[in-house]
Amino acid sequence: QVHLEESGGGLVTPGGSLRLSCAASGFSLDRYAIRWFRQAPGKEREGVLCISTSDRTTYFTESVKGRFTISRDNVNHMVYLQMNSLKPEDTAVYDCSAGLYCDDPGGYWGRGTQVTVSS
Repeated sequence: QVHLEESGGGLVTPGGSLRLSCAASGFSLDRYAIRWFRQAPGKEREGVLCISTSDRTTYFTESVKGRFTISRDNVNHMVYLQMNSLKPEDTAVYDCSAGLYCDDPGGYWGRGTQVTVSS
């Protein structure tokens, strides 16, 4: 059974850092691009960034460039989102998704983890 589970969210002050984890099971992680999306209160879900099967990073949101990085550990079926220099506008529910490629409209989804950036 395919399953994606996010963890690592929480409350952080502006300028702080968090590392989100996405644990994958039930499918071959190395065959999928992994995307991180986020949805802030009252806003539509937006793509944040993606790591391809060849470890290439694609940013969907310009505002996170230079602050967020994505990495994958296919052996341990994990994907990580390192978020630095967090801003209040980064507050959202973050979820990971596995697709055949970064722009795949389908794929598998996790339930999300809340990130709150506030003083």
